Amino acid sequence: MSDHYDVIVAGAGPAGAQCARDVAKRGYDVLVLETEAEDEFPRQSNKSTAGTFPSMMASFGVPDDVVMNFTDRVVLESPNEHFVRDQAGAVLEFADFKRWLVAEGRDNGADYRFDARVSGPIMDDGEIVGVEYNGGEEVYGDIVIDATGPAAPLAKALDVTGLERKHQAIGIEYEFEGVAIDHPEYADLTDSMMLRLDHDIAPGGYSWIFHTGGDTAKVGVCYIQNETYQTYGQEGMTIDDYLEYWLDDDPRFAEAERLEGKMHRGSAHIQMPNSLSTDNFMAIGDTVPTVDPLWGEGIHKCMESGRVAAITADRCLTPRDPDTSAAEMTIYDELWHDRVAPRMDARLRMTRLLYLAPNDRYDRLMRDLQHADEDTLARANDGDFLAITRMFHLSDAPLLGKFARQRLDEAADVDAGSGLASVSAAVLKKFL
Repeated sequence: MSDHYDVIVAGAGPAGAQCARDVAKRGYDVLVLETEAEDEFPRQSNKSTAGTFPSMMASFGVPDDVVMNFTDRVVLESPNEHFVRDQAGAVLEFADFKRWLVAEGRDNGADYRFDARVSGPIMDDGEIVGVEYNGGEEVYGDIVIDATGPAAPLAKALDVTGLERKHQAIGIEYEFEGVAIDHPEYADLTDSMMLRLDHDIAPGGYSWIFHTGGDTAKVGVCYIQNETYQTYGQEGMTIDDYLEYWLDDDPRFAEAERLEGKMHRGSAHIQMPNSLSTDNFMAIGDTVPTVDPLWGEGIHKCMESGRVAAITADRCLTPRDPDTSAAEMTIYDELWHDRVAPRMDARLRMTRLLYLAPNDRYDRLMRDLQHADEDTLARANDGDFLAITRMFHLSDAPLLGKFARQRLDEAADVDAGSGLASVSAAVLKKFL
């Protein structure tokens, strides 16, 4: 086995590239296998809205030259209302950001093989010991990491993560020029990241306008194809149709023109992972449901998952007799739940309930947010149950009852359904 590395990473997205960057910096031999050809990278995988915040940029040393526009505010819109919160952020040029991560990894000593499509694991006595790619090529490693996103060829073969189609969110985005960023009928979106809750545009999801400077912006739609989508969606309409409907209906886009080559599609799963690791193996980034379920922020969480995977690899490989058993790999699972996605279950409950609400409830939510104090907002956003209940009204009882019934009807996941229903029942008691 001459082609052997300490760590093999499949996928050069934010999670995989950051993991390789950290592992290589610790002095280990690391190889990244990336499906795309290097001269095109990342044309096919340039799919992120790339909105992020100073905490991510500071934590990972992201340079200003991959930023399209620094933002000052986050705006939430409903069909007839809006809420503005001062919060510094940045909209990245995602392609430049990914190329920067690759360069950083190489500077630290990581090897990259582009045009290398991973097909499956190499197994020995029930454990992964390497990776097959490009229809017969093989490479071996002490630790293998799947960072390929929802495709997850390694994680699926090892029965790790358990991604389910019913929890898959899809999205589409275009970049435009000629957008009326400060239209008189709407909130001023200058240097802002805006998310809109409106089932007419994104049934069971949200749409967005991220200002990228001047009269340019990233504009997109995403939703989960679940029961809420079935309730609010229009038969026969695709996600492209919903975006076109918004572009035709919203006066902010009356003079907007699409920028050539600036269309992005993507998907991610909004669910709890079944598992994260096993012998010699970890799944990171969107290979597990790492994206924030409520507002869709994914870059920071993917980067953090790559970092805690690197910490785990270092911990397992450092001893004189390295131990990469499943028992030791659970260090990653613990770090993931503590640092990558704390309170994930609570945020999933918030997400499902939020997208179940009708449009008129979104208008009321914006008014409620305008009168809420900063502490309540911060705690509710973190999934704090008591803070969330302060946002409910007596008129929400039918909505909460519907939410409980839907969870109980999820025969495929009885335990989770019962847990979610119990939360709804607890909220209902507040009004009864």
